[in-house]
Amino acid sequence: MLKIAYNSSYVLPLPPGHRFPMLKYELIPGQLLYEGLISQDNLFSPEPVSEDVILLTHEQAYWERLRDINLTPPEIRRSGFPLTEQLVSRETIIAQGTIDGCYFAIENGVAFNVAGGTHHAGSNWCEGFCLLNDQAIAANYLLKKNLASRILIIDLDVHQGNGTAQIFYDNPQVFTLSVHAEKNFPFRKEKSDLDIGLEIGIKDDAYLNILDDMLPKVFQDFNPDFVFYLSGVDVLATDKLGHLSLSKEGCKERDRKVLAACKSNKIPVQVSMGGGYSTRIQDIVDAHCNTFRVAADLYF
Repeated sequence: MLKIAYNSSYVLPLPPGHRFPMLKYELIPGQLLYEGLISQDNLFSPEPVSEDVILLTHEQAYWERLRDINLTPPEIRRSGFPLTEQLVSRETIIAQGTIDGCYFAIENGVAFNVAGGTHHAGSNWCEGFCLLNDQAIAANYLLKKNLASRILIIDLDVHQGNGTAQIFYDNPQVFTLSVHAEKNFPFRKEKSDLDIGLEIGIKDDAYLNILDDMLPKVFQDFNPDFVFYLSGVDVLATDKLGHLSLSKEGCKERDRKVLAACKSNKIPVQVSMGGGYSTRIQDIVDAHCNTFRVAADLYF
């Protein structure tokens, strides 16, 4: 069964006019249920992650200031969200959802988190709507528990996974791969194990050809035993913050290539949603739902 982390806390009230499309976290599972692709049995509701697990990834001083709602005003602005206890709780629940998803992925081949993909959070900073790095936390958890020894993080969000790159910069057990728009946020990039910076306006064929050339080499050379996939849909031509020009079908084919590579290599994969900022929320939700549709088609 396809298991999907979802908790009502994923939908956080924001000030009127805030540019983050928080409603998508309610609409994605709603759409999948409406289509009959999933039932309530597919969904599971995670608890908050424990502090000791957070501290495998994030520096204690940063975590304690975040936990105690004591970030500085510049840090709060950098996060992109008003800092509240509700927000911090939400971040801890998302992180545990990704960890729980790892167990389901090991069992079933693939598992999802409706939220997550908070790849701009570094070991001691928040940025770009990311306060705790869910997939980094889960990767360090797997290593600590000896559930994996060679982890590949495939980040295909339009923005570089700078926080993830910084966290694992000197860790040979984790290979960080980021394919992103080069001339886009974050403007100060970190160094992933493999960064592919794309030109503005790249379209489906050119993008997918890059994946065809790169993915088999990465799987063969690194030989991972677990994969995290960040499937941001801000690569769409309709995205306000992305600056690439993929169609929905191109984005869906991207997902198929990644998930098919994991399946053919018999490597479990946990998927977190990442970004999406198209003007019409229907475009965001449909593109995200395509990732679930592809997984259901390939695995179940």
